[in-house]
Amino acid sequence: MARGIKSELFPTQEIGSVAKPGWRVKGVSSDGRISIADVEEATSWGERLSVPNYLELVDTLRSISTSDRPITEEERNTIRDFSVKYVLTLFDKIGLDRVYSGEQWRVEMYEHLVRNIDGFKLLGSVHSFDYKYFTKGAIINPPKFAHPIHLEEFEFVKSSTHREIKIPITGPYTVVDWSFNEFYETALRTKSAGKKRIDLRKTYFEARRKFILDLVKDALRPELDLLIKNGAKWIQIDEPAITTRPDPEEMELFVDAINELTKGFGGCTFSVHNCYSDYKLLAHYAPQLKHIKQLALEFANRDSTELGVESKNRPGYTDLKHFEKEGYEGGFGLGVAHVHDYSGKPGDGATVDGRNVIESPKLVRDRILFAAKLLKNPERISVNPDCGLRTRSWEVTFKKLEVMMDGTRLAREKIA
Repeated sequence: MARGIKSELFPTQEIGSVAKPGWRVKGVSSDGRISIADVEEATSWGERLSVPNYLELVDTLRSISTSDRPITEEERNTIRDFSVKYVLTLFDKIGLDRVYSGEQWRVEMYEHLVRNIDGFKLLGSVHSFDYKYFTKGAIINPPKFAHPIHLEEFEFVKSSTHREIKIPITGPYTVVDWSFNEFYETALRTKSAGKKRIDLRKTYFEARRKFILDLVKDALRPELDLLIKNGAKWIQIDEPAITTRPDPEEMELFVDAINELTKGFGGCTFSVHNCYSDYKLLAHYAPQLKHIKQLALEFANRDSTELGVESKNRPGYTDLKHFEKEGYEGGFGLGVAHVHDYSGKPGDGATVDGRNVIESPKLVRDRILFAAKLLKNPERISVNPDCGLRTRSWEVTFKKLEVMMDGTRLAREKIA
């Protein structure tokens, strides 16, 4: 599928999620009904991207749309697999260096993980951002590795692309922060029963610490070990929850969990992805992340859309100074494309299309060049959208990634 890959300055990467097409969502739901519009969408993008053997998917969808019978397991698997092939072909057509499945295989970053770990009970839906929700869970027994979670997906991606693969997994701090801690809090309250005075804050934190370290040791490290033994070379740990509790002990808990999770695994690069957070706070702890080679962060959301490489034009990227001041020497996944709804007035470096801001290649170029100047070593920079693109349409995703690639080429020419 893929063209040859060259090692270049400012390698490009997707962070993770891409919106699931309508036919993908309906194809796995118990009552999903494939429509003619779904068939037409699959046909249109299959032709546009030149997805290998896409007519097999079209035929499957058409057969389902003209029948009242339930979707078979074989058809569900065909739909799931082709959704990954469509994403990988899109990434290949654009020319991204590091890729994955667009998380087409997964329900949602949190739910997909916890529903496959023993000890969790899934509860109701909770609003996360925009119009998106996730299913919140509770830990009711100690977490245990039950079976491979990402291996089948990883093996399929390996067989479908020749590009560098970067596997996103949900990090331990976010899992703990987004879960009800029933088991560990109950255990500590029971242990403290009869005491004249209980330090509730200390008990609460001790329960979180026990939960996160058990999760790392007994569930997540076995999963990472399995992936790495089967050829995983880059694993991205998604931690959107860090800095939401800015207490020093919480940040130290995050650091301890990541260090425990990633220690002792040779031959694999680890990165952390985080967005919409307090980067001054994160910068203070970044040097303590012993095995993390890259921080993939959001900057475009904070930035202006005016062209230029001066600080006044690039306010969103000045947070990089905090990491330099604190002595962080690792790499950055530099967010150069805004991924959520946009309501501002664009400057001379962008246009607005409905609820989307579309950056120009020159704006992407200037964002990269400003970061390169500030960091003094352009080899520390990879280029990516701020976050996953699951809230954007495929048309907008394609535009944004094309612009990102064009802007990266312009930046390379300026540095060369």
